[in-house]
Amino acid sequence: MYDFRSIYQAKDVADAIAALQRDPEAVLIAGGTDVLIKIREGKLAGCSLVSIHELRELSGVTMEEDGTLSIGALTTFRDVTYDPLVQKHLPVLGEAVDQAGGPQLRAAGTIGGNVCNGITSADSASTLVALDADLLVRGPAGERIVPISQWYKGMGKTALTHEEILLAVRIPKSHYQGWTGHYIKYAMRSAMDIATLGVSCLVKLSADKRRAEEVRLAFGVAGPVPMRAPHAEAVCAGLPVEAAAARIGQAALEDVNPRDSWRASKAFRLQLVKELSGRAFREAGRKGGARI
Repeated sequence: MYDFRSIYQAKDVADAIAALQRDPEAVLIAGGTDVLIKIREGKLAGCSLVSIHELRELSGVTMEEDGTLSIGALTTFRDVTYDPLVQKHLPVLGEAVDQAGGPQLRAAGTIGGNVCNGITSADSASTLVALDADLLVRGPAGERIVPISQWYKGMGKTALTHEEILLAVRIPKSHYQGWTGHYIKYAMRSAMDIATLGVSCLVKLSADKRRAEEVRLAFGVAGPVPMRAPHAEAVCAGLPVEAAAARIGQAALEDVNPRDSWRASKAFRLQLVKELSGRAFREAGRKGGARI
């Protein structure tokens, strides 16, 4: 069963922050798809919980006046996937989170929880890194924005302090307009398994659709944290589409450092990096109108 000492239902964000301040050992819970598993496994046995599950102001997707898309931290995977703004402007993100777990998990799990658990295999992670998203957080000192490039601090560690709450994931207009993308998740099973490797590729094509003007490539499980591939991006920028597709996988090997684990060896993950980078690039280019 679930061994926790108490649960406090926060009335609003300020109330949740105050509750975290009162108890330095309290654990924040939203959808619960990660926290409840840890409690059941004994990793958080006897903890006190602060629930923000009912804070509806942290749910939903909106577009700000400058075109920035803001995704509330409590927006479920399912709601991200089927939101009209996401489908129109960020389909690659919707497709990525639609590969998390099964239908039940996607109906309960939140994008905020997926970001805050700090896990490199999170299905949203590589795409949000490729999109160079910003994380809006609030704590006792007020609000601050953390670029996702500064968010992940190590395995299961993020820049979020104990008394802070993630409010929203924000993607500026310039980070998605004109870009098309594709996410590939390789897992040992085709259903309800965590990623052995995740790769997300975004491409901005030239007007004639023949060149890759800019490329963004990001990985999950290719290192201790979700990571961009700056060498591969630089190598492929400006190349004809077919040339970029042929070179991106080999170039990406300069950027990654996967580890051996019981799920896969380092050598196998390197082979996945090489192969899946090209596949993701080709499909991203095809979505943008390139003839590949």
